[in-house]
Amino acid sequence: MSVDTQSLRDWLMLCHAPQVGSATISFLLSHFQSPKEILNAGRETLSAMGLPGPSIDGLLSIDEKAIEDDLKWLEQDQAHIITLEDERYPPLLKEIPDPPVVLFVFGEPALLLEPQLAMVGSRHHSPAGKDTAHDFAHHLAGLGLVITSGMAQGIDAASHRGALEAGGKTIAITGTGLDRVYPARHKDLAHQIAENGALVSEFPIGVPPLAANFPRRNRIISGLSLGVLVVEAAVKSGSLITARL
Repeated sequence: MSVDTQSLRDWLMLCHAPQVGSATISFLLSHFQSPKEILNAGRETLSAMGLPGPSIDGLLSIDEKAIEDDLKWLEQDQAHIITLEDERYPPLLKEIPDPPVVLFVFGEPALLLEPQLAMVGSRHHSPAGKDTAHDFAHHLAGLGLVITSGMAQGIDAASHRGALEAGGKTIAITGTGLDRVYPARHKDLAHQIAENGALVSEFPIGVPPLAANFPRRNRIISGLSLGVLVVEAAVKSGSLITARL
């Protein structure tokens, strides 16, 4: 095994540790030089740093079979895994309080470094809202901005399609592992995005569309982007969470 492969395994082990979130890993990386040092730290050391018992247990009981699934997925031509130390990791995203430790990317990873505008909104849109999202995305993608959204039904999908129809680039941040498409009806859209942009997730291969995943996804959408354009969103909605972030 090459050193690079072992280093990637170490990052993936952090990504898979149960009960250990991005904020905890950011805290640990501020005290240790590498993921390997974190993984080699004993229970006493981690406890002395203030980590709760479940997080320590998670770091000491990582499922290595899941890591093999990630590496198998990575064998595809368009598949990439970008760690926090990778030069391809988007600098803007590093500025949020809890940046993802690892990004799974299917498509063009270089787009993550390009100027992006997030477009989000209601799944239950009006016809005018759908047209507004499509037209804004079409115009702005035509000017060279990458349109970033969450591939949800409604405004998200209209934004992606507007960018694609302009011959522009678009990025979809998903709330699942990249071995699946959610919602399933967007399979063709996901294929088009992969060919003309990128599908991105912080979730490892095999992760289903759990409700808790989507607020986490929203912070990535906002963290990658220079600004957020909201079209038809309820006051208590994920779209306005994204805008506030």
